[in-house]
Amino acid sequence: MLRSTIKASLRRVNGRSFSSGSAPHRKVAVLGAAGGIGQPLSLLMKLNPLVSQLSLYDIAGTPGVAADVSHINTRSEVTGYVGEDQLGKALEGCDVVIIPAGVPRKPGMTRDDLFNINAGIVKGLCTAIAKYCPHALVNMISNPVNSTVPIASEVFKKAGTYDEKRLFGVTTLDVVRAKTFYAGKANANVAEVNVPVVGGHAGITILPLFSQATPTANLPHDVLTALTKRTQDGGTEVVEAKAGKGSATLSMAYAGALFADACLKGLNGVPDVVECSFVQSSITELPFFASKVRLGKNGVEEVLGLGALSDYEKQGLEALLPELKSSIEKGIKFANQS
Repeated sequence: MLRSTIKASLRRVNGRSFSSGSAPHRKVAVLGAAGGIGQPLSLLMKLNPLVSQLSLYDIAGTPGVAADVSHINTRSEVTGYVGEDQLGKALEGCDVVIIPAGVPRKPGMTRDDLFNINAGIVKGLCTAIAKYCPHALVNMISNPVNSTVPIASEVFKKAGTYDEKRLFGVTTLDVVRAKTFYAGKANANVAEVNVPVVGGHAGITILPLFSQATPTANLPHDVLTALTKRTQDGGTEVVEAKAGKGSATLSMAYAGALFADACLKGLNGVPDVVECSFVQSSITELPFFASKVRLGKNGVEEVLGLGALSDYEKQGLEALLPELKSSIEKGIKFANQS
């Protein structure tokens, strides 16, 4: 019963199934696989039949996680790698690299606190990616994404491997939350709801475009304002609810698995795969911005525009730009300091 329920749930996600058919060989690495996000994410990637080889890496604990996950009777072969001396082997031949490595947010921690720890971790991992799998699609989960994606881009530029089509900040959890919260207020079937979320991936830089949500619902302004605020503060809501015992690890793993699946579908030539992601962009004056992106065989096929915005969303866009600009610049500055 559970197995059929899981499979049915996966089929319902975004109306697209985790289905392989005669899927090609695809190697996926999870960097930080023994962590709070990494473990459930590794499980979800093991369930994805588009993955033929699953590489799990962390600085400790990965052999156990790999042994556990490897017993699941799905397509992919699982290998665990532990310590920096095994990072190269973990990355060689990868098509997609997912990075949830680093520390999670705890009560009272700011994004700056996260930056001070995670920036160096991301820089080291991206240096290895540039060396061992420079053509992989990189899915950045490690926070603060508004800064870690620019860090990655600078590392790749220095190595001469940067391809803006292959670097993604995973903002899918913002979309997942927006869909869930909107469906509740609109009395809609959440499986049929779609809400684009643009901007960045922290606080007010997260801008859900409820005016473009489908199915449409004429929700009053105060409800839309509350929905926007809750989407922006979703991470804090979970951190406080867990009372110092974790952050949004499970929902983030789910969102990360969704986005990785979309990347794999794009690589495999599935048409019209569109997801929101924080990527190099020219739709605003900022060098990076989250919006709808069409995915293809080379990663980003097309960065889609914002579409029509409500007056409230236009105000939100103006308000987020300075903060997002500062976060991007902070990441670039860090990457170029050493």
